[in-house]
Amino acid sequence: MAEWFGSTVVATGRLPLFCFFVAFVVGFLLIRMSVRMIRAGVRWWPGNLRPGGLHIHHVVFGVGLMLVGGVAALLIPDRQGVPIAVAAGLFGLGAALVLDEFALILHLRDVYWTEQGRASVDAVFVAVALTGLLLTGFRPFGWDWFQTAGPGGWQTGAQAGLLVLVLVNLAGSVVSLLKGKIWTGLAGVFLPAVSVVAAVRLAVPGSPWARWRYPADSAKLREAQRRDLRIRRPLIKAKIRVQELIAGRHDLEPPADPAAVGVAEDPAVLTRAS
Repeated sequence: MAEWFGSTVVATGRLPLFCFFVAFVVGFLLIRMSVRMIRAGVRWWPGNLRPGGLHIHHVVFGVGLMLVGGVAALLIPDRQGVPIAVAAGLFGLGAALVLDEFALILHLRDVYWTEQGRASVDAVFVAVALTGLLLTGFRPFGWDWFQTAGPGGWQTGAQAGLLVLVLVNLAGSVVSLLKGKIWTGLAGVFLPAVSVVAAVRLAVPGSPWARWRYPADSAKLREAQRRDLRIRRPLIKAKIRVQELIAGRHDLEPPADPAAVGVAEDPAVLTRAS
């Protein structure tokens, strides 16, 4: 096992990424266990930090850990030793705490256990998937060429053609994301043609592309809605069941939006627990 780890992870320069990945996954599972224990009202489990009545969210600790780990990683020259492994682990742990409250950052409200709070779990799942692909050796399409081409590396016809393919593939990923196809858009960064195929297909109803390009009662919008109900919705329900098994149910009513009810968006108010 040690020999495999040394040849597959350490020798290939993936030790920092491996430590980041492990710390990220472990950190997410631990914080989700903690918040679920708090929500269940387990008496012997430590509760939320509320000095002076102010709820200190764990995203605050996550930002601090990311700063410490990130700055340390910039200062450590040895990319295969214990110090860089610890720095990457700290960064991964901090990233897990931050992304676990991604929805709070996005909405500037404590929507942790509401439907909107699923955005945090989605962000974590995306981060785990992308980091896992990178850890197993996958790289974005055209990455190796950009690493070796150097200045003027697209001067020959073949190189120029490859550059065009890379740009088309990236454009397909951007369009796929705008069409609401998150997973295929991200997968297309690594697997050529996937994002292009997704980009030419109909957008997800409610996505930015659908709002911009599909008029109300148009044939495209009706067909997109039909496909969404027949294919995408069952997949989303299955994904939610897996997420709830790991992260808990997001079934609370969202708190009132201060801006909507005319309350000043005081940062001190927004950071308090709802």
